[in-house]
Amino acid sequence: MASSGATMQAQPDLTVGEKVKFYRQRSGKSRAVVAGLVGRSAEWVKAVESGRLLPPRLPMLNRLAAAVNVTVKDLLEDADAPGEMLTGPGHSGLSAVREAMNTFTTLDAPAQPLDHLAARLAAAWRARHASPDHRTVLAALLPDLLRDAQHAVRVLDGASRRRASALLAEVHVLAQMYLAYQLPANDLLWRSADRAMLAAQESGDPRAIAGATWAHAQAHRDSGDWDAAMQVNLDGLDLIERHLADGDVELLSLFGALQFEAAFTAARTGEGGTALRYLDVAEHVAERLPDGHYQPWTSFSKVIMGAHAVTVAVELRQPGEALRAARRTAASSIPSRPRRARHLVEVARGHHMRHQPAATLDSLAKAFVAAPETVRYNGYARQMTLDLLDGAGEFRPAARDLAAQLGLPT
Repeated sequence: MASSGATMQAQPDLTVGEKVKFYRQRSGKSRAVVAGLVGRSAEWVKAVESGRLLPPRLPMLNRLAAAVNVTVKDLLEDADAPGEMLTGPGHSGLSAVREAMNTFTTLDAPAQPLDHLAARLAAAWRARHASPDHRTVLAALLPDLLRDAQHAVRVLDGASRRRASALLAEVHVLAQMYLAYQLPANDLLWRSADRAMLAAQESGDPRAIAGATWAHAQAHRDSGDWDAAMQVNLDGLDLIERHLADGDVELLSLFGALQFEAAFTAARTGEGGTALRYLDVAEHVAERLPDGHYQPWTSFSKVIMGAHAVTVAVELRQPGEALRAARRTAASSIPSRPRRARHLVEVARGHHMRHQPAATLDSLAKAFVAAPETVRYNGYARQMTLDLLDGAGEFRPAARDLAAQLGLPT
C-alpha cells in the first residue's frame, strides 16, 4: 500500500488539513505541485491545510491522498469513516467471491478438463465485456471459476499443472476486474493480485506473466504507490520483450498494454514527456496488431488508442487535448461496454476541467447507459456528480437524478 513504506506517520490527533500538510511535506511536494495533481489552486490546498475550508469530501480526499503518497485512511480523523462516497458499497455478490477465494477443495476430486475450464474463462471475459452490469455477471461466474482453477493447480502436475497455473492467473486478473473500487474488497484485490502473479510465475507462460504484471501494476497505481507501479511495469516489459520474436499476437497486445500503463502512471505523476513517449510506443505496437483484434484482459487494440490518449491528456491536466482526442474517438467503436463507459467518464473529466457542466452531465449520462456498474464504482464520476450538485442551479435537477442512480446522497 502507498503508506506501507513510510517511516513517519502523522499524529492521530491532527486534523485532516494538518495531515494533508504533514504528508505533503513528507513527500517533498510543494502546494503548487499537489494543487496541480488534484485540479485545484495552491491557495485552495493552503486553505485546506490551515482549516479555513472544511475537509473535502471523500472523492477529493482520495485525490489528495494519492498526490501525497498515502491512503485516504491516513488522512481521515476517524479511521472508521465510511468510504462508500468514494467507491460505492460492496457488491451484493462479494461475499460469495470472498468465500471462493478463501476456501480450498479436498484433494480427492478430479480436476475439471483444462480445455473446458479455458472455454468457461473465455466465455466469462466475453460476458464481462458485453454486459452493462458486468460486476453482477462476474459475481455469478467467479466463485466456481476460482474454486475449479485453484483445485486444478492443487491436483495436477507437470505440464498440466503449469497450464492450470496460467489459467488460475487469468481467473485472478478477471477477479480484479470485479473487485476493483470496492472499499470492502480492498484486501481481496491485493490477495488476488499477488496470487495472479504467483500463479503466472509458476506457469512460466509469458502471456500469463504479462497479464499478471499488468494487473499488479494497476493495483499499485490505484493505491497511490506510483514508484512501485512503474517498477513492476518496467520489469514486466523487460521480461516480455524477450519473447516478442515468437510472433504471438496476444503477447504483443499485452506488451502494448504495459506500454500504455507506463504512460498512465507517468501521467499520474505529472511526467508529461515520459507519458507521451510510452503512449507513442503503445500506438506503434497497436499498429502492428490485426484489424479487429481486441485483447480481452486489457482491452488493448487499435481502437482503444484514442481512449488511451484521452486518459493521458486528462491525467496531465490538458483538457483541451483530451477533448480533441475524444472527438477523434467514437465511443461506440469500443466493443467493451465497461471500457466504453470508462472512456466516457474520462471525456466527462475533460469537460469538467473546462467548467462545462452540460457537457459533463451528457458524457456521464452516456457512460451510465453504456455500463451503470462502471459509473457507480468510479470515483471520478461520483466526484463530478457531487460537484455538479454544488454548482449552478440549472444543472442541479439533472445532477440529482444522476446522483440517485449512483446511490449518492442528494
